[in-house]
Amino acid sequence: MAQKTKYEAGFGSDALKNPQRIVFITKKTSAKVKGDVGQQLMSYPHLILRETIVFQILTIALVIVGLFWDAPLEQLANPLVTPNPAKAPWYFLGLQELLHYFPPLVAGIIIPTLVVVGLIVIPYFHVNIRGEPLWSGRRAEKLLLFLGVFGVLVLLLALFEAWTVLIPTIVVALLMFLSYFAKPGKDSEFWRTRPISWWVMTWFIAVALILTVVGTFFRGPGWSWVWPWRSRGI
Repeated sequence: MAQKTKYEAGFGSDALKNPQRIVFITKKTSAKVKGDVGQQLMSYPHLILRETIVFQILTIALVIVGLFWDAPLEQLANPLVTPNPAKAPWYFLGLQELLHYFPPLVAGIIIPTLVVVGLIVIPYFHVNIRGEPLWSGRRAEKLLLFLGVFGVLVLLLALFEAWTVLIPTIVVALLMFLSYFAKPGKDSEFWRTRPISWWVMTWFIAVALILTVVGTFFRGPGWSWVWPWRSRGI
């Protein structure tokens, strides 16, 4: 008669100690050997404590800035006087700048919806999940696809005269094109090893930054193009 053995499980407080497990091996299973588990840390207190310290430092910095510098607020709103131009907050100036080139349906609904849908769909597909360089494998096919997408995008932006989007698009695409012909070496290693996700994110940040800067400093009455130093009498 088999002897009954009692097993008890408990929790330890040592965050640096690897968890210990009991494995029961039956006739239908076999032991599986895994590699050594690296050093592990608990979320509390190691992570939570650091996040709390950073949050407090940020709060103190914001309070100090608020005490010594006033917020750039304008006069009280007057319903009889409409500012020209009426600008959105800085985080919406990119969309407002797009409205200058594209119809409201495209700039206000279609483009933001495509961005959100892309963020939702990408995790369900193997989109460069290994982080491989853009031009690794099937280089000729990728180059043809790149030139086709770039040509259609440039044609569309030129048709709507969206120059503030076209310029950063050309700059990023030119860097991508030059990385295709870059030879192995220390100077070109960084550009040659960038994955497609890095290039897409770089293009997105560059376009968003240019749109925000242009909408903030280069748009005057009637949303016309103005040079910011002229208004200062320079």
